[in-house]
Amino acid sequence: MNIGWLTLLLLLPFVGALATMLVPKAKVLLAKQVALGFSLVTLVLMAIIAIGYQQNGAADYAETHTWIQPFGAYFALGLDGVGVVLLVLTALLTPIVLIASWNDAQDGRWSEKSFFAWILGLEALSLGVFAATDVFLFYVLFEATLIPMYFLIGGFGGAQRSYAAVKFLLYSLLGGLLMLASVVGLYVLSSQAGDPSYLLTDLMKLDISQNTERWLFLGFFFAFAVKAPMVPFHTWLPDAAAEATPGTSVLLVGVLDKIGTFGMIRFCLGLFPNASEWATPVVLVLALISVLYGALVAIGQTDIKRLIAYTSISHFGFIVMGIFALTSQGLTGSTLYMFNHGLSTAALFLVAGYLISRRGSARIADYGGVEKVAPVLAGTFLFAGLSSLALPGLSPFISEFMVLAGTFSRHKTLAVIAVLGIVLAALYILIMYQRLMTGPVRDGIEKLKDLNVREVLAIAPLVVLIIGLGIFPKPVVDIIKPAVESTMQHVGVTDKAPEIPVTEGQK
Repeated sequence: MNIGWLTLLLLLPFVGALATMLVPKAKVLLAKQVALGFSLVTLVLMAIIAIGYQQNGAADYAETHTWIQPFGAYFALGLDGVGVVLLVLTALLTPIVLIASWNDAQDGRWSEKSFFAWILGLEALSLGVFAATDVFLFYVLFEATLIPMYFLIGGFGGAQRSYAAVKFLLYSLLGGLLMLASVVGLYVLSSQAGDPSYLLTDLMKLDISQNTERWLFLGFFFAFAVKAPMVPFHTWLPDAAAEATPGTSVLLVGVLDKIGTFGMIRFCLGLFPNASEWATPVVLVLALISVLYGALVAIGQTDIKRLIAYTSISHFGFIVMGIFALTSQGLTGSTLYMFNHGLSTAALFLVAGYLISRRGSARIADYGGVEKVAPVLAGTFLFAGLSSLALPGLSPFISEFMVLAGTFSRHKTLAVIAVLGIVLAALYILIMYQRLMTGPVRDGIEKLKDLNVREVLAIAPLVVLIIGLGIFPKPVVDIIKPAVESTMQHVGVTDKAPEIPVTEGQK
């Protein structure tokens, strides 16, 4: 089998995970260095792939190899603009998390090197999910990502980590089982049409009856709604994010949860366009509920990490809204939102983790006056918070504006109500900052250390990208737009303004 660029991209973190585990137990530092080295090489390779990507809306770097022939399953990989953006996000966040989590696994149930190996394993599987162009391969990788994340949550983190890990696993498995039923249904349909095939290009040509398409859509959508997560399938996320290490929370919310919204674009819209239109009213209402509910509950949280988790539920509501608004602007904004949310939430979780590790508590009430003793930490936290609330000039603002504008063009009332989410975002971020960082210095805060060089190094790329893409998002938008236009054309919905007749005199 000729190994293509994407196969090599997937293999690198896998090899890195194995190499990390093979390092002698006594040489923990070497194991960390090996893991970081492989993650950086993966990032460089991903950068080369992204630079060479052809922005034409079709799958680039495509490779297809026979895998399970009786099922019509192929080891098939390829990239469109949506996949490229999420692959870059995954490859970028992994070394950042490794640097930021350098000492976070010392109190874990297992060895520190296993923590770093599981992170690389999760990276490899996530890269595969975003590149898969075969439905069966996607499903296998979709389920396989649960394994490293389960061990990362359950093996390292807070006192209730086992409970959080099991809850995460059960919710995800339930969604996966319903998706499996739809995957089997696609096999039956493709078999009836001729030779069975799970390739996306073949499945998109199937003539599916209305009722069958709707049932198959629901199986996929439910799994993605759990993963995203959307209200009312969200309750596993606050527990998992609160009990996991900050680095694990970054990968959980910044990468793994994006599989849900990515799946809605590639599979719900791609395979079931008519059913997607049929479900749009209900999905948009659920998305709006997620936006407002997540923001309102975040305001009342007393735990820092749970508060950030609920803000992400609100943000995912915006992303889903943009997807199912079924406009080019909304879908482009949602894809950009996925990338920008990964950056801002990563910064917020990591700085919160730095703060919690110093104080030994995640309770907001245990803090106060931090900005007086650790100004760099407080300033970085404020920047991450302002990014999360989509302050104009920072990258999340562009994507949130595009989502709302795209939604407004077809669903004005919904978009107007969703704007309340922006107001609530300002409340939960600024109230949290006020309680944590301002006021008199509380007992136990006097000797709080400011950020060190390693911690600043981990956060710096996120800060640069958030500012850079806030000022000039065009390069990323240009990558996304052809794939969005291709998807909208497939769905059969256009939101382009009609051409206005021009007279000779007006010319």
